Amino acid sequence: MMENDKVEFKETWRDEYLKVIASFANNDGGILYVGVKDNGDIVGVPQEDAKKLLQDIPNKIRSKLGITPQVIDERKDGKIVIRIDVTRSEQPVNFDGKFFRRSGSTTQELTGPELNSFLIEKTGRSWDSLPVEGTLEDLNFQTIEKWKSLLNKERVPYAVNESVETLLRKTKLLTLDGKLTRACVLLFGKEPQNYFISAYTRVGRFKDGTTILDSVDIKGNLLQQVDGTLEVIKKHLNVKFDTSVTELTLEGTRRREIWDYPLDALREALINALVHRDYLDYTSPILIRIFDDEIWFSNPGKLLPPLTTDDLKKETHDTVHRNPLLADAFYFAGLIEKWGTGTSKMVKLCTEQGLPEPVFSVREAGSGSFTVQFFKDIYNEENLRTLGLNERQIEAVMYVKKQGSITNKQYQEMFGVSKRTATRDLTDLVSQGIFDQIGKSGKGITYVLQTMENN
Repeated sequence: MMENDKVEFKETWRDEYLKVIASFANNDGGILYVGVKDNGDIVGVPQEDAKKLLQDIPNKIRSKLGITPQVIDERKDGKIVIRIDVTRSEQPVNFDGKFFRRSGSTTQELTGPELNSFLIEKTGRSWDSLPVEGTLEDLNFQTIEKWKSLLNKERVPYAVNESVETLLRKTKLLTLDGKLTRACVLLFGKEPQNYFISAYTRVGRFKDGTTILDSVDIKGNLLQQVDGTLEVIKKHLNVKFDTSVTELTLEGTRRREIWDYPLDALREALINALVHRDYLDYTSPILIRIFDDEIWFSNPGKLLPPLTTDDLKKETHDTVHRNPLLADAFYFAGLIEKWGTGTSKMVKLCTEQGLPEPVFSVREAGSGSFTVQFFKDIYNEENLRTLGLNERQIEAVMYVKKQGSITNKQYQEMFGVSKRTATRDLTDLVSQGIFDQIGKSGKGITYVLQTMENN
């Protein structure tokens, strides 16, 4: 007899092998033998150990996994072997909060899209709908009341007169038997990081790829993280005022603020990360990297099929929710739309402010990650390459961006090129509307960036 998808051998018992039993229960059942080497050789279990294991193993399986396999002893080659018969469970079985399945003769943890598919297959329930240990006392009622005040009455017509508990039940944030869901803890918990250690946002201000000027971790529930994170981001951005446009506020009128990036686009990217991230990835929080001329939002978890990065710039696209209860809660509060318009809204807001379109990218390795990259202006390497500039020209633009100007002589020295080549490159930058030429002839000519208003 050999190991396969329904048979596993263990020479001795360890509690960590409960994950093997869980994997059998999550598949079509299987048998775990204790007292057998991986190659099938019988080593047996001492009689006193066997007697104890016959009591301990069933108790541990019941308390840790919530199932009751048959545990018996057998004689093989004159030696005692413990046999654990596991039947298929109709409900998902987890071990220490993790889910496992058999793949051939190996036990594999399910994460990301595979886990979502498994949970839906087993129960029709997503990861964020599963219950956790806790009571209403573990929730921040100030956050709940704030969320309740934001609720769109057309989307949640029953919200006005309901008690908090009834409202949470009707929005499926409490289970039918009154238990907190994972979504409920993330949205409203007093300390959700006690349940999900990486469920926070880290904002870093970088001078370059390695020099960190500031780093702040924003914790608390998701609604607190939205406000807290945006405040931290704004501290590292510049704002100017459009004196030709006034906006009406509760205090009267004010000049329109123009930030380095449209704040609504940044808010959209942040909420997108909080709602769609893979919370099973315990290794990383949401990461926001602020550089001199760009800002990145990265969250664990790649795009769920059939979505692609090309789809995200379409005016509308299919919506695939990794965490549907979180998405519903933000939708009910009018903070997101359901029809796949969030990413196209980011694109629209940036182009309306004269900025390049944000770039969406996915890292496929492991459980993957998703990143949105915003640019402060058109003078960035990615955008300049789309204009067909050569590497000298791109480097010259980045130089002028920092130093303020460049001359033909400096261009020649920087790149070791002739005056003719330097003139051709610089003239092309002027004709493309990237540089302005200051001065009329000879050594008096310098080149500066065109102002954003002229682009």
